[in-house]
Amino acid sequence: MTESPGRVEAFSDGVFAIAITLLILEIRVPHGDGGLWAGLLALWPSYIAFLMSFVVILIMWVNHHELLRMVRRVNYPFLFANGFLLLTVTFIPFPTAVLAANLATPDAKAAVAFYCGSFVANALVWNLLFATIVRGDLLRADVNAATVANVRRTYYIGVSVYILATALAFVRPALGLALNASLCVVWIRLGYRSESSVSSPRSES
Repeated sequence: MTESPGRVEAFSDGVFAIAITLLILEIRVPHGDGGLWAGLLALWPSYIAFLMSFVVILIMWVNHHELLRMVRRVNYPFLFANGFLLLTVTFIPFPTAVLAANLATPDAKAAVAFYCGSFVANALVWNLLFATIVRGDLLRADVNAATVANVRRTYYIGVSVYILATALAFVRPALGLALNASLCVVWIRLGYRSESSVSSPRSES
């Protein structure tokens, strides 16, 4: 089976939209005797978790859009790999809720490690999806070897940094969370576009 990636992108956009919307449901309206302002301020862990995950999912959506612009057709392995990616995306609201509920508690280390660990799984599936695209010869003809190498290298780095952030969370949760968030800069700067038309054969290795 081969077809254009249009339906895949439309379906994926819907899943990303649902995942990013679910994040706000974890911020509850405060109730208590301490006053509204005190209750709102006490929700600071939820604000941090929401903002981080919202930005991350937004960046993932942009990167997914850019990745599909490199694809000229899809096949069954691609559809399943993309489905597994969406699985990890829709899971993000759960570790976000865990982080928000425990960031200011003695369980902060476990909560941050769980949160960062979820991005290890997500990063691994990004690698799987890209490998499926390259090995299946699904790339457009104008995607050159330098672009492929850059994306592959960046995806590898992402997995390594997320693993490091997860390990660091068990010692210094704030640093682990900061390292996890710092990868947003990497994903924003990642270039999926060839600067010119085909200048060298694509690397399939």
